[in-house]
Amino acid sequence: MLGYKRSDRVGDQIRLEIADILSRRMKDPRVGFVTLTTVDVTADLKQAWVYVTVLQEGAQANEAIATLGRATGFIRGELGRRLKLRYVPELKFVRDTSVDQVRKVMTLLDEVTGQGTRSDASGAGGCNEEGTRSDASGPGEKTAHLGGPREGGCSSGCNIDPDPASSGEGR
Repeated sequence: MLGYKRSDRVGDQIRLEIADILSRRMKDPRVGFVTLTTVDVTADLKQAWVYVTVLQEGAQANEAIATLGRATGFIRGELGRRLKLRYVPELKFVRDTSVDQVRKVMTLLDEVTGQGTRSDASGAGGCNEEGTRSDASGPGEKTAHLGGPREGGCSSGCNIDPDPASSGEGR
């Protein structure tokens, strides 16, 4: 059985238990609103890195991570009562910055595409069923797209497929 090691299963269980501990047992208001994204556990189950996203920004986010770091003794004690492990892993709380990185990449992509994503009622910036852009210089006028037209006649990011059964996708 490849892929799902015991350390992964223990990490998932630790994530669930810590989430429950933070929501029901932890009374410190400095923690604020945190989300546990993943828990990485070493193969010998002695150390665990708990990746946390914090809703607050700046100093409040740092304070929330520091508060979790100071509460590791309490959290480990609760984990020891709940889990049937010989050793409860040493916990290290780490701020997960993947959400910030995704937000930064999306901002850069919006800048590269020019005007970013537009979503108004007229469908400006997108394609209609005929594969024409509604924001072209004239109504219903075809526009030139880099890379040539796709099956539906448009390559600007819309997914118009005249015959979805023939594409073989979605199965």
